[in-house]
Amino acid sequence: MESADTGVTDAGSDGTGTGDNTPAEAPAAPTLGQVLLAVEELWPESLAENWDEVGLVAGHPSAPVTRVMFAVDPTLAVIDEAVEWGAELLITHHPLLLKGVTSVAATTAKGQAIHRLIESGTALLTVHTNGDSAVGGVSDVLADALGLEDVAPLTMAANGLPEEGIGRVGDLADVMSLGDFAARVFGILPSVAGGVRVSGDKDGLVRRIAVCGGAGDSLFSEVRASNADVYVTADLRHHPASEARESAANGRPYLIDVSHFASEWLWLPAAASALGNVLADQGHDVEIQVSNTNSDPWDFILTPG
Repeated sequence: MESADTGVTDAGSDGTGTGDNTPAEAPAAPTLGQVLLAVEELWPESLAENWDEVGLVAGHPSAPVTRVMFAVDPTLAVIDEAVEWGAELLITHHPLLLKGVTSVAATTAKGQAIHRLIESGTALLTVHTNGDSAVGGVSDVLADALGLEDVAPLTMAANGLPEEGIGRVGDLADVMSLGDFAARVFGILPSVAGGVRVSGDKDGLVRRIAVCGGAGDSLFSEVRASNADVYVTADLRHHPASEARESAANGRPYLIDVSHFASEWLWLPAAASALGNVLADQGHDVEIQVSNTNSDPWDFILTPG
């Protein structure tokens, strides 16, 4: 039977209670160090590219963590949002300190960011190319959102599983026109000023799709080797895009250039859910939220007509 004043089930009724009316212990908040172990399980630092800087940027491993915020960029606006929400940990995809520094004085934007984090007791963790490469990472989420099947890495990770690496390539369930596929790409991304740029025959038929969240114009050789009809990525510069068009076979691969921020934002809800599941399985109670700040650097765009 159930106790009228405690709401605790008596062990004598179904064998599942404590028998002494002692309330079950609530899930405990983990330390930052325990959260770091969960993050390592999902996105191992060994998957990061050798030029990258990932891991803990600020924070004490013994500090308790009850709230975690995910974001693409560690901008001052994002940090303010995390602090105001009460997050003890901010996890961003992009590094704050990718290149060496000799000062974190609050006379620069990065120095102000470090001061704001430390003074507020908010830790900062970077999950960058390890988050790109891992199973369920940025490009996996992008490929899944586009409905790709039989997905494989464009380039395999040096220290990972066969299904881990930078970029993905897979097939649509059915053939589509490039115009319709570009509309699908546009439809899954968050709204930003830059929109979606397309290079190729609007009526050309496509099925095999290569994707790379973030800047991917260093992977054209791998894209061509994959026999992709279309390559979806961000930050396509004039010369690599022009050379890709000039060397295309029958116009392929067509190119779809999207916002860097938008292509990587898609990963945040999936990453938040994955980390929440791991922490819950370990008996920890943590509130996890995705930043509402649009950190795409562009505000508006002018187009002909």
